[in-house]
Amino acid sequence: MDEFELEDNLEFILQSIQELMEDQGENNAFGDANQNELFASLVNYDHENMLPDVSAADVAAGKDMQGIPWEKMLFGREQYREMKMKNYRNYQNLSYAREDALLECKQVEKDSPYYDFHYNTRRARPSIVHFQLRNLVWATTKHDVYTMHEQSVTHWSSLDQRSTELINADDCIVPKQRGHGAQSVAMVQVTTMAVDSNLLVVGGFQGEVICKRLDDDGVVFSTRVTDDENAITNSLEIYQDPSGSRRLVAANNDCSIRIFDTEHFDLLKHYVFPWSVNSVSVSPNGKLFAVLGDHEDGLVVDPKCGKAIGSLRGHLDYSFASAWHPDGNIVATGSQDTTCRLWDVRNLSQSVAVLGGRMGSIRCVKFSSDGRFLATAEPVDFVHIYDSYADYGKSHEIDLFGEIGGLSFSPDTEAFYVGLADQTYGGLIEFTKRHQHHYLNSLW
Repeated sequence: MDEFELEDNLEFILQSIQELMEDQGENNAFGDANQNELFASLVNYDHENMLPDVSAADVAAGKDMQGIPWEKMLFGREQYREMKMKNYRNYQNLSYAREDALLECKQVEKDSPYYDFHYNTRRARPSIVHFQLRNLVWATTKHDVYTMHEQSVTHWSSLDQRSTELINADDCIVPKQRGHGAQSVAMVQVTTMAVDSNLLVVGGFQGEVICKRLDDDGVVFSTRVTDDENAITNSLEIYQDPSGSRRLVAANNDCSIRIFDTEHFDLLKHYVFPWSVNSVSVSPNGKLFAVLGDHEDGLVVDPKCGKAIGSLRGHLDYSFASAWHPDGNIVATGSQDTTCRLWDVRNLSQSVAVLGGRMGSIRCVKFSSDGRFLATAEPVDFVHIYDSYADYGKSHEIDLFGEIGGLSFSPDTEAFYVGLADQTYGGLIEFTKRHQHHYLNSLW
């Protein structure tokens, strides 16, 4: 995984528009605007005064769900979208034509929304430390969401409309539980996180793992899993193994995955792979891992021994996200080649479907708990929700502007959250499930 900061997307769009103006001369779509005016229109940052939250009532009255004042901009939403679609440069580690990656993509019909906009809060806007890691939003109920902003790991309550800091990663963190490899950590740059039941776990840029029980003050366990120079904690997952014990698995840039118990945080297993491991996800029964990394192919691994029992061959670039359908047979993988592939673990000879993104890599992948929906997020702007009941042939596309920090269905599937990291127009956006009350129609 390459270690460099996020490119300034707005700067890039500004440059693209300026080039278009120069190419078209008097016929340019933006009139006589100069570069300073364009920059002010695009960025419009106000560090002192945060923009207000946006409600469903605001949107019903015509306000943009992100609060972007398109009527005051030098160009409209459609123009901005067209320009960004034309000029966005997706990051690739390997050399290939994007058209080749899209050859097998399924034709997907844009369906009516499955989730409706409900609320956008600025008070829980996520921040992104590493441009390839976007798993920074976790909903444990339809009202409780965990994310991180700068170095603050926070809990957002949509009922109380309040954000509460749980961990300040800039502080010196001293774990309550000593021994078992525990050590204090400080100045942690949070790269990834996971929340399940009563346990919150965050990973850091230098291989840190920090564990907090939500019903207790302080941090129960922290450590650095490796002293390797290339140590980033890329993904974390809390799961139940076949014996019923709770486990934590961490994937790191030192080509390793490590399995810990979640009571004493003993290191139980340590497996090494030929490449940096960017993502590990666990099947619902705890018997299989999907392991993805700095290679086109992924692996299906037996966690008891760390041996690969199958390969996931088809992507053209590195992959950073995966998720299992609740039935345990289907695993979805998201790649920098701008596709999400679906695999049936009973026959891994080829993927059963390929779903293409609009502009960029697929950096976050989540299934709803009932298996009805598969959500994927691109690095910027686009979230796709596919209907598994329609064999993934229908989708709800959410069109936004900004870097996407993560997404999450609530366990009851009633809420869906998207975190946008844009400095001005970012926020934690809540959508509510649309219910089709067909039985009411029969009364008329």
